[in-house]
Amino acid sequence: MPSCDPVFRHLILGSGPAGLTAGLYAARSNCCPLIIQGVTPGGQLTKTTSVDNYPGFPDGIQGPELMAEMERQARRFGTNIVTGEVTAVDLSKAPFEAYVGETCYRGRTLIVATGASPKMLGLPNERELLGRGVSVCATCDAFFYKGKKVVVVGGGDTAMGEAAFIARFAREVMVVHRGETLRAVPPMQERARKNKRVSFRLHTMLTEILGDKQSGVRGVRVKDLQSGQEEEIICDGVFIAIGHRPNTALFRGQLKLDPEGYIVSRNFTETSVPGVFAAGDVQDRVFRQAVTAAGSGCMAAMQAERYLESQEEELI
Repeated sequence: MPSCDPVFRHLILGSGPAGLTAGLYAARSNCCPLIIQGVTPGGQLTKTTSVDNYPGFPDGIQGPELMAEMERQARRFGTNIVTGEVTAVDLSKAPFEAYVGETCYRGRTLIVATGASPKMLGLPNERELLGRGVSVCATCDAFFYKGKKVVVVGGGDTAMGEAAFIARFAREVMVVHRGETLRAVPPMQERARKNKRVSFRLHTMLTEILGDKQSGVRGVRVKDLQSGQEEEIICDGVFIAIGHRPNTALFRGQLKLDPEGYIVSRNFTETSVPGVFAAGDVQDRVFRQAVTAAGSGCMAAMQAERYLESQEEELI
């Protein structure tokens, strides 16, 4: 049987901006929360080179550095942090349980901040080039492509929104979509098509990203799915906009999820199970920004503490 550690007042899954902010606020409430940070400490921001839109850093900051500073601040107030992949959770009763190998961690409350992962194309070097010409977030990175040419991959609402936003900065935005028609809702399509800087290559598949880690992206190779013809297109960046996948597989059947797998929350961060809260991209399918994740982590920690206080008052 797995061994069970002592019960923590607040147990937090995830160490991105949401999880670390939740840990900071929980620790400031004079308790010692536990964060299980997973196999990618710091979340998606650790794969981002420069972060220019996080408040308080007018000259920008490297993603890994920002997350290291957040972790240092959380630890300063007494947040406990362990590393490990959570393989199972039991939310059927409190204290809630999270299993890492043969170790069981328990919390009187649980804050889920496991994030969401961008869907990728599956090309050999796309992850190596993240932050070096490949991006999954126009709001984060479009500014760096002023006057440049970029390719946006996708045909849904996300891709149309990204293309329109990037066109504020880039001189040319080419949307590459393998389908014969776009999947985005008509208003989103119309907005993108009216933009003179945006062009479209339909029934076209991106087969290769050209470039390396040192020099970054220099172009792409695409294939026309009707003629079979391939060609190289010179560009300065590639934005992959085919959606996100929330990291919620552990919670299926235990928490209410929406059709796309995001945790359904109400009253800010409350989930369908009393005492369990959700913060960050795991429940945010709209904004997915570091600053909004941090804000929801703050809310989750405050709501979790108020939840316990209300329970304790009932016992008096």
